[in-house]
Amino acid sequence: MSDKIVRDSNGAQLNEGDSIQVIKDLKVKGSSTTLKRGTVFKNIHLTDDEGEIECRSAQIKGLVLKTEFVKKVYGERPAGSAQ
Repeated sequence: MSDKIVRDSNGAQLNEGDSIQVIKDLKVKGSSTTLKRGTVFKNIHLTDDEGEIECRSAQIKGLVLKTEFVKKVYGERPAGSAQ
């Protein structure tokens, strides 16, 4: 698994423990839940499949997302900080 490079929808490399953001509303199979665009998941887990990642959610256990529907989130600025 160390030789595989996992990339998000924009081509950025994803690593174990990264934070990702959902880029479109997604219906979850086997649940009435919908993941809204902009939902952020922290501390992702890479799977054996390059096209899938595991996320932890309070509502959904064992959530697996396709990498084509996510983008990497880089460090967030604290609220109120000037640019």
